Amino acid sequence: MRNVSKGHVEEFILVGFPTSTSLQLLLFVFFLAIYLLTLLENALIISTIWLTSSLHRPMYFFLGHLSFLELWYINVTIPRLLGAFLTQDGRIAFVGCMAQLYFFIALACTECVLLAVMAYDRYLAICEPLRYPTLMPPSLATRLAAASWGSGFFSSMMKLLFISRLSYCGPNIINHFFCDISPLLNLTCSDKEQAELVDFLLALVMILLPLVAVVLSYAAIIAAILKIPTAQGRHKAFSTCTSHLTVVVIYYSSTLFTYARPRAMYTFNHNKIISVLYTVIVPFLNPAIYCLRNKEVKDAFRKMLLGKCHYPRNVPD
Repeated sequence: MRNVSKGHVEEFILVGFPTSTSLQLLLFVFFLAIYLLTLLENALIISTIWLTSSLHRPMYFFLGHLSFLELWYINVTIPRLLGAFLTQDGRIAFVGCMAQLYFFIALACTECVLLAVMAYDRYLAICEPLRYPTLMPPSLATRLAAASWGSGFFSSMMKLLFISRLSYCGPNIINHFFCDISPLLNLTCSDKEQAELVDFLLALVMILLPLVAVVLSYAAIIAAILKIPTAQGRHKAFSTCTSHLTVVVIYYSSTLFTYARPRAMYTFNHNKIISVLYTVIVPFLNPAIYCLRNKEVKDAFRKMLLGKCHYPRNVPD
């Protein structure tokens, strides 16, 4: 096996999507278009929130962090896939693979926690509207965002400590379009039970616990909304949550399907398709979901395009 010396793999070969040349070209154009549009969408959201004083509130503060996270997310996976389409060469060095895996896990875990934080913010805004400014001051929002990033990167570091210490003796072919946990665990020639256990336990903590927080928050939100006497009031209250709830359903369903398993998966073709959903499609859809369903963001974005970037500060939610 090439680039395997003294029982250690020096590089991996990412299979990607091996198809005919014409289909490869179509996939390249598709992923490139999605990549550029996602960059533009998230950059516009970050700019709109940054330049609009009326959006300087926790809800949009967290949304800005989510958009920044997704900008980073797609830059971890898509550029290498596009390069593989052009050169037909999916080689990645061992160190590069570990670095890609580290950032991918860190960002995925951060997003799970950040979505839970956003659900908690909506819970306070709807269930405790009068005390919301006191319960969610800017200082707390900053600490919650920092905790989301810190927990994600710490969890990733713990996973990588166990995965990178395993021996990889060959073959070095990864049936995926980026370095992911399960394909790597299937290539190791050493005992992987400890690494699998750590991966599973951290997945429970970083995926299921935030999901439980989201479910509890929305259970309280729905109970509060049902107590509103008018249909118009109920619709107005729930409309502030629908965009976030849509993103949560799409992201967690694809993530749980792929990662909430204690053992490494041995067939990957269907998992590659699911991976496209949460690494490519979700970051592309999220900005559109938030903008299309949020009047404030749409109005601020429209005013920013027209060059009117000075607005009066609105009353907090």
